[in-house]
Amino acid sequence: MAVLIERREAVAIVTVSRPEALNALNSETNQGILDAAVELARDEAIRAVVLTGDGDKSFVAGADIAQMSTMTAEQARRFSLLGRDMCAAIERAPQPWIAAVNGYALGGGCELALACDIRFAAESAKFGQPEITLGITPGFGGTQRLPRNVGVGWAKYLCLSGRPIRAEEALRIGLVQAVYPKDELMPQALKLAEELAAKSRLTLSYVKAQVGRALDLDIDAGHEAERNLFALCFASADQKEGMDAFLNKRKPQFKGE
Repeated sequence: MAVLIERREAVAIVTVSRPEALNALNSETNQGILDAAVELARDEAIRAVVLTGDGDKSFVAGADIAQMSTMTAEQARRFSLLGRDMCAAIERAPQPWIAAVNGYALGGGCELALACDIRFAAESAKFGQPEITLGITPGFGGTQRLPRNVGVGWAKYLCLSGRPIRAEEALRIGLVQAVYPKDELMPQALKLAEELAAKSRLTLSYVKAQVGRALDLDIDAGHEAERNLFALCFASADQKEGMDAFLNKRKPQFKGE
């Protein structure tokens, strides 16, 4: 199987596993990631997800050029649509997804990482959108998610030049949130996932959804949506549990209700 799911109590680890192809995204792999995101979204026992790549060299080296090289325009459109649906399923999932970028995250790999909520990188990781060197544009959302994460200037630089950047540069421009030695990457990603998993699944989903919409709404509409979600929290058992635990100096036991 090209995509593996491991459950560790309230945390799931999704691994893209095509090490012979540096985990490149072909149609089967895209569908596998999409299916994994849909499956985990429905699993109320899972409260956080870590996404990584198999092997030491690559998170996801890009879309599968061998498959793309023979595509017609209509086949390319369908391939792009599947990639869009894959990334959208991660964005729409109620759980936070953490990308543990353990190596190359180029083209579709960078776009896949951008669909996640938080990105940690190994010191050896490299990011980029090299599609222009192949005579094509990004197809899985790179031209849309990059500006929202790093600004228009850096998005144009990465997409127009095709140049890769190292993990430290990715950290400096806000593409990733932390950089670790390779052997510390997964422990740190799992530590954060476990920390998030201890929180209310309900409010995690509210925050993820609202922050995700922030740049698509004007400020007044955004405030109104935030107020509505804030008020809705007070109809939940988790709000009562969280505040009672705070007042009584104990750890909350959230149930996602």
